[in-house]
Amino acid sequence: MFRLLLLFFFSFSLYGNSFTVASYNVENLFDLVKHRSDYKEYIPNTNAKWNQKNFNIKVNNLVKVLKDIDADIIGLQEIENRQMMQVLLRKLPEYKYSSFTKYRNSSVGIGFLSKIKIKNNKDINVTFTNKIFRPILETTFELENNEFKIFNNHWPSKRVAESYRVKYAKVLYDRLKKLPKDYDYILIGDFNSNYDEFKTIYREKKLNNTSGITGINQVLNTTIDKRYITYDDILKSKKRVHYNLWLDLNYNDRFSNKYRGQNNTPDNIILSPALFDNKKLSYKTKSFKVFKPNYLYKNKKIIRWKMNRRVHSGGGYSDHLPIISSFSIDKKEKNPLKKIEKKELNKISQLYKKTKLVDEVLLKDVIVIYKHGKSAIIKQKNDRAIYFYNNAQELSEGFSYDLAIMQIKDYNGLKEIEDYKIRKHNGKIKNYKDLYLEAKNINIIDTKYQNEIVTNVQGVFKKGKLYFDNKKIKLFAKNKKDLPKENSKITIKRAHIGYYRGKPQILIHKRVK
Repeated sequence: MFRLLLLFFFSFSLYGNSFTVASYNVENLFDLVKHRSDYKEYIPNTNAKWNQKNFNIKVNNLVKVLKDIDADIIGLQEIENRQMMQVLLRKLPEYKYSSFTKYRNSSVGIGFLSKIKIKNNKDINVTFTNKIFRPILETTFELENNEFKIFNNHWPSKRVAESYRVKYAKVLYDRLKKLPKDYDYILIGDFNSNYDEFKTIYREKKLNNTSGITGINQVLNTTIDKRYITYDDILKSKKRVHYNLWLDLNYNDRFSNKYRGQNNTPDNIILSPALFDNKKLSYKTKSFKVFKPNYLYKNKKIIRWKMNRRVHSGGGYSDHLPIISSFSIDKKEKNPLKKIEKKELNKISQLYKKTKLVDEVLLKDVIVIYKHGKSAIIKQKNDRAIYFYNNAQELSEGFSYDLAIMQIKDYNGLKEIEDYKIRKHNGKIKNYKDLYLEAKNINIIDTKYQNEIVTNVQGVFKKGKLYFDNKKIKLFAKNKKDLPKENSKITIKRAHIGYYRGKPQILIHKRVK
C-alpha cells in the first residue's frame, strides 16, 4: 500500500497541474555509423575528427543542457536518427516517452522527449520534387485526461527562397483548420523564420519570391494586416490566428540565434487561441523565456559547437539557444488574460510596453520637444519621449497638446507613433527645452533613453561611430552628407537617441559640422 501511494505521489508531483514545453535545435547530433545521408564533416573517423571522443563530448554537453532545462516536454531538431534518441533516453531516464521522425534520405530529423504520456504520433508530409527536408511531427499528449497536441517543425533554411517555407506553413495550416476551434495545440521548432519575418523579407531579394508573403506571419496568421496578433485580440478574430511568444519579451531580448551579430528568432513557440479561452489547458502568460546560462551564452555570443575549417574541435553546444514556456490545467490558473494587469493607458512610457493598440489612447499635456520637417518628438513631464516619423506636420515645436493615439509601431525596435489626432491645443511652453537630457549625466547607450533628445554629445567620429568616454554609438543619417568628417572632434548640441535592431544609435536629422 505504501509503495502504491509513493508511486502515485511521484507521478503527480513530477509535473502536477503545470508543465513546461521547450524547443531546442541541437545543431547536428550524429552517430558514429557511416550513412549516405551524413554531412561530410560528420562521416565518422575521417580528417574531420568526428570520432568517439568528440561524439562523447557532444552528447554529454547536450545532456547537460537538457537536464538543466528540465522541461516536461522538449522538442528537438537536428537529430540524425532514432538511435540517437535512444542514446539520450538512456542518459535521461526521467523521460519515459519519446517520438522521432525524418525522411529516409534526409540527414537529420525531429523528435520529442517527454515526461508526459504520448498518445500517438503522426507525420505531416511536406514534399518537393527537387529537395528533401523533413516532415512536421504531430504528437498528441495526455495529462490527467486533458488531450493536447504539439507540432514539431524544422522548416527549410534560408538557403532556399520563402516559397519553400510558405508551403510548409500552408500544409500545417490546412491540418490545423481541421481541429476544433477550442482544441489546445502548440507549434514549436526551428521555423527558420523570424517572428517579424514580414518586415524583413522585402530586403532579401534572393528569398522574396512570394511578393512579401511569409509562411510564419501571413499564412499561420501570427499577423493580420501586418499587425501582430496580441493578447488584446487573439480571442476576437474570426480567422484562425496564432500568438507568437516572442512578443512576451522586450525587443532586445528577442533572440535564440545570432547571425553576423544580429539577433534572430528562427526558433518559435506559437500558440492557438484555445490556450487563452479559459477551458482546459492554459498558457501561463509571460512565462516564455530563452534559456541562456553562461555556459551557453557569454559576452553576447552563443557558445556553439566548435569547428575549425570543418574539423571538430571538441567543445561547445549549439548555434541555437533553447526556448521554454509554461502551461497549466489548474482551475486556479485559468483566465490567463484576465490576470494581466489592465491599466488605463495615459502615459508615453506605457506605450513602450504595447505591441499595437486596439483602442485609442489619450495622452494629455504632451510637449513637442523637437521638430524637423514632418518628423517630431513628444514628451511628457516626468515620463518618456516618443517619435513621429514623417507624420507630424500638424505639430509645432515648443507647444503642448492632448493627443489621441490611434496606432503605434516598432520600426526595427524604434518605437513610433503611427496614427494620431489632436484633441486639444494647450499653448506654447516657454521652457520646453528643460525636458532635454544632458549627455554627461546619463548613459546614452542605455535603451531606456530611446527617442530622448540629449544635449552636448561630444566625441570623435570614426568609421560611422562616435567614440566617447570609452564607449561608442553609431551615427545614422538618411543623407550621408549630413555625417561629420572622418576623425573629426564634434559636439552634437541636440542628439536624437534612436534604436535599430538591438543597438542604440544617434539619428542625425541635420548636418553635423
